[in-house]
Amino acid sequence: MEMQSAQIIALLITGIAVGFASGLLGVGGCFIMVPVQFWALKSMGVDPTIAIRIAFGTNLLVVLPTAFSGAMAHNKKGAVKWRAAIAFGVTGMAGAALGAFIASHLPAKVLTMAFGLAVILGAVRMLTAKPPKINEEPSDSLSAFVLWGIPLGIISGIIGIGGGVLIIPVMVFFLKFKMHQAVGTSTALMIFTAFGGIISYLLNGLGVQGLPPYSTGYLNWYQWIILAGVSIPWAVVGANTAHLLPAKQLKYIFIVVMFYMGLKMCGLFAYLNLPL
Repeated sequence: MEMQSAQIIALLITGIAVGFASGLLGVGGCFIMVPVQFWALKSMGVDPTIAIRIAFGTNLLVVLPTAFSGAMAHNKKGAVKWRAAIAFGVTGMAGAALGAFIASHLPAKVLTMAFGLAVILGAVRMLTAKPPKINEEPSDSLSAFVLWGIPLGIISGIIGIGGGVLIIPVMVFFLKFKMHQAVGTSTALMIFTAFGGIISYLLNGLGVQGLPPYSTGYLNWYQWIILAGVSIPWAVVGANTAHLLPAKQLKYIFIVVMFYMGLKMCGLFAYLNLPL
């Protein structure tokens, strides 16, 4: 059950893309990472249900240091609202741990479809919603952050994502954050939600048969070293690039990437026999 050079190269390229996307768009890069990790594990002969859980767990392990380096870069630009990040993060972390526990008992097909649909719905919402009036001040309501944080955390844990894909639309359209603030704050709160999911995937995968080498529960350290090693420095590059782009361009880049990865995980391209 050894990893081939093609899989290693694919993971290295993915790590660069994930780091850049994390810093640029305030997302964990799960929608780029999970499909590639899932493919690499399946091609090594890992059972698909175990493979998708490892992809989710290890993805969160990559998100943790990547989000930290991206958040520090955004903080230097004054784009992180820490009150929101901590409130969202702590409630989201509890939700993510519960979500990861639920995911550890669901089959692969349900998880991949749920993942794809969540990403597509987030993209549709971002595309169709009218931009909030800029003169409105962003919400500073602790109760709003907590009430949104728990369900978003649970969904994040179930589908193995840091939560940025779901949280940014909420921040922009419901809590009146400006796009750059939403990206910066989302990057910071992913530190918390990723941690909650990691602990849960670690514990729920202990003693499971058929795990690939270098795994602790549903965390695979071999994939983690490859992905995190390149994604962490690239998160800083992405964060600095985000502040050079207008908010509108940033939003449309975010939407296009979300649509592509959502459709891919739902299996549309495979169903149509498209090499995408």
